[in-house]
Amino acid sequence: MSGRVQCLLCPHTCELEEGQRGTCRVRMNLDGELVSLVYGRPVAAHVDPVEKKPVYHYLPGTRTFSIATAGCNLGCEFCQNWEISQAAPEDVPPYRMEPEEVVSRAEETGCSSVAYTYTEPIVFYEYVEDTARLAREAGMGNIMVTAGYINEGPLRELAPLIDAANVDLKSIRDDYYRSVCHGTVGPVLNTLQVLREMGVWLEATNLVVPGLNDSEEDLEGLCSWIAENLGRDVPLHFSRFFPTYRMTDRPPTPLETLERAGEIASAAGLRYVYVGNVVTGSGDDTFCPECGRAVVRRDRFRIVENGIEDGRCAGCGREIPGVWQ
Repeated sequence: MSGRVQCLLCPHTCELEEGQRGTCRVRMNLDGELVSLVYGRPVAAHVDPVEKKPVYHYLPGTRTFSIATAGCNLGCEFCQNWEISQAAPEDVPPYRMEPEEVVSRAEETGCSSVAYTYTEPIVFYEYVEDTARLAREAGMGNIMVTAGYINEGPLRELAPLIDAANVDLKSIRDDYYRSVCHGTVGPVLNTLQVLREMGVWLEATNLVVPGLNDSEEDLEGLCSWIAENLGRDVPLHFSRFFPTYRMTDRPPTPLETLERAGEIASAAGLRYVYVGNVVTGSGDDTFCPECGRAVVRRDRFRIVENGIEDGRCAGCGREIPGVWQ
């Protein structure tokens, strides 16, 4: 026997010789077995407002206990968290925090959920799975913030434990994924559809990068795909790019570009569109598509006013999709 193993977690399907690691840097062939080098070893653990994920239609105003390990299975040139996502486990000092302690810490800090975020929770899959099961038993929700680059089988096994997800849809173009993110778009689109099908509360984020994915054609294609394949009620967050990591050759996304992206999304029929990572007048607010009332007003990550009663607009009674209590 050669001792070679293959990881079937994500579309890279890495074939690993003894001692070799996958593209994610955190899954390794050790003595002929595929092992995780980051189980129970988060490099970040914080209490965040759920709005910071960003998740706007799931338990607004609550706090979520957020964890991340080192590693990612994509290599985005613009990665905003590259210090930990593009690092090997030995490069970033970890905590020791088993799933039981994560849930205990979440309870102690008054959190309503646990979030798997900051880097890529797919690469610490087993840690997510075990923690999510314990969080569910303790009456807490589970939030996954992910780029969605995962094979369908593992996704379907994990999804029943996940209550809400924000998937980073970086572009609708496969050439963009290949050249900028070192992946492909197909699996991400499939992840979005599977999560929607399986009843996970779903939101999407698009980081708008000047000169790369900010054309009218790009934005129209992305918004139309979401409307046609996920439905008009899936919230879409446009996020501002800041130069960092390997992409420092372009400026931050102009506010005008983000506002135009929001207009394009609305024209495509999307009902809940947000402009984040930048201060705007009302880009963080949730509006009722029936009467136009601002049913949830936000000041960055803080809820200023919540006008949703029993999942409906307090003004006209229209149902506002989400998980509100």
